[in-house]
Amino acid sequence: MKVSLTLGDWESLKPEAQPVRYEVFVVEQNVPVELEWDDMDPVSLHAVARDEQGRALGTGRLLPDGHIGRMAVKKNARGTGIGGRILEALMEQARARGDKSVILSAQTHAAPFYSRFGFVQEGEEFMEAGIPHIQMRHEFN
Repeated sequence: MKVSLTLGDWESLKPEAQPVRYEVFVVEQNVPVELEWDDMDPVSLHAVARDEQGRALGTGRLLPDGHIGRMAVKKNARGTGIGGRILEALMEQARARGDKSVILSAQTHAAPFYSRFGFVQEGEEFMEAGIPHIQMRHEFN
């Protein structure tokens, strides 16, 4: 699958990123909608992956403090490498701006995915929005 990736601010990418996040987190995973939108969106760097027809398939964000979050790929596009492309792009942006590491709160079932990109678990499992998570970190060399 040929995919294009765009990085930008919330203002420009919200029309594509927001529906992907809504579909994955609110509809599919039953995250309360009031927990999905926060004041970090306007200050974060966002990524949107699109298919050849320009349809948004996945998204993620990099916060100013080095947290990667809101990683979401539509169900029909999972397993195609889109999530990895988004993650790598956000990691590269963090490295380029001088971050020493990136951190994320992974849904426990997704921990093996993040491990493939060099993330290691920190601490114990915790609940967020009713879903088990673990904190994971990747140190840049």
